[in-house]
Amino acid sequence: MKRRDFFKQTLPAAVTLPAVLNGFSVKAYTGSSALVQSLLGNTTDTDKVLVLIQLNGGNDGLNMVIPIEYYGQYFNARPNVAIPLNKVLTLNSTAKTGLHPSMTGLQSLYNEGKMAVVQAVGYPSPNFSHFRATDIWMTASDSEQVLNSGWAGRYLGVEYPNYPNGYPNSQMPDPLAIQIGSITSLALQGPSVSMGMSISDPTSFYNFLNGVQDPVPDTPWGKELKYVRLVAQQTQQYTAVIRAAFNSVASQGTYPGNNELAAQLKIVARLVKGGLKTRVYMVSTSGFDTHSDQVNSIDPTVGNHAKLMARVSDSIKAFMDDLKGLGVDDRVIGMTFSEFGRRIKSNSSFGTDHGAAAPVIVFGKNVKSGIVGTNPLIPSNVSVNDNIPFQYDFRSVYASILKQWFCVNATDLQTILLKNFQELPLCTNGACGSTGLEDIIRGSGDELIINYPNPFVESTAITFKTKGGHTLIQVIDTLGRVIRTLTDKEYVPGTYTVRFESVGLPLGVYYARLQNGSLQQVRAMLKTR
Repeated sequence: MKRRDFFKQTLPAAVTLPAVLNGFSVKAYTGSSALVQSLLGNTTDTDKVLVLIQLNGGNDGLNMVIPIEYYGQYFNARPNVAIPLNKVLTLNSTAKTGLHPSMTGLQSLYNEGKMAVVQAVGYPSPNFSHFRATDIWMTASDSEQVLNSGWAGRYLGVEYPNYPNGYPNSQMPDPLAIQIGSITSLALQGPSVSMGMSISDPTSFYNFLNGVQDPVPDTPWGKELKYVRLVAQQTQQYTAVIRAAFNSVASQGTYPGNNELAAQLKIVARLVKGGLKTRVYMVSTSGFDTHSDQVNSIDPTVGNHAKLMARVSDSIKAFMDDLKGLGVDDRVIGMTFSEFGRRIKSNSSFGTDHGAAAPVIVFGKNVKSGIVGTNPLIPSNVSVNDNIPFQYDFRSVYASILKQWFCVNATDLQTILLKNFQELPLCTNGACGSTGLEDIIRGSGDELIINYPNPFVESTAITFKTKGGHTLIQVIDTLGRVIRTLTDKEYVPGTYTVRFESVGLPLGVYYARLQNGSLQQVRAMLKTR
């Protein structure tokens, strides 16, 4: 294989360099990547930063954000993994929702007004493959659509359409995005050009800082790697600014030890304080594929998932405290995400299997704290195939952050996310202006959608209230799939009725989902004989 072909075919999104900070690899993705180009901003003058925390493996959202309101159904569905009610962490201003007992750090952030929980985030036809589901989240594609660029990369492409020509420059002297971790995310990939540098050896970010290069193996592939490194060194113009930013910070706050996510976030805080204009950072942590031994068989408040929840919670709390101590907490928001959630019903191995929707945590000083949406509905007689139906499309979370934090206009949002998605009240940036989302329903609110009869045999009437404007009614099955769209159009304010005809569909639970602007609600319906 020719060296040029090797470079093009094996490094589509990032040039790899042997470098690590505090034992964790750092990938810096610069302008041509889809993710990078999408998060930095072409002409937008802003110092805001987004931190993406990927929970690899499919996090069990029902044991992270616990539906106290439906605790009986929750416990009956998963008695061998359910968190005891008296151990659930409570949250200010709501008695209906709580957190896993290991998440005291996030409980504190929520009660301080620095965290939002977006309930039941997913998409119309969920995919339960780790690889495909991850690609969907990274690219913001539909289930049946394959994209080669990341959602954030497309944003940076809109903001900096000529990149990499003329970069770095006085306006943007720094990497557009940095990933810390050993896995190159598709979200950070550009459509055709390498995003910059990827430092993936877990032995020395300090080698990178000191200009020390790890040896390559004495093999044909090792020689190719040496060549790639040479090309990277010749083209990489960001080494000096990263080194200067890191070395400019004399001290930081305390982070939990033996916690690889905390170590990654510590680096992010240091680089933000060091003055980098980098717009997006991405970190990751794994272990969330909890098919077995999710909890201790004697005490479900401890075990593998409890350790994962503590890792995430303690890391984010330490990160937020550090940002505050460094005086840069006004610049940063972050969000957690996983490729999917877990099934409602637990399995006999003290675990849970691949599922559909799950909560997303958004955190930061400028986050609109609260619960977005309602606790997921749990059937009384849950089966092994039952999933949490999605309330919010994950691309609505992306759209809301891009608009409210990075001030992306509606036209560019359509280009970046390929469709229009409802906006949620997630964060505030005075430069972006008013969100116009003051009417959002968080929690119980009014009953906006009902059906009669319920249970039903073949047909039921679904009545809904709309404030006017675009209104969508979907029917979702227990696998989380949208099987019917009953209406999808503009309405004048009022109350309307549509019918759901279920001829040919199996018996069981279905969900009617209303979306009206920023409002949404989900109604459980039961088909019987």
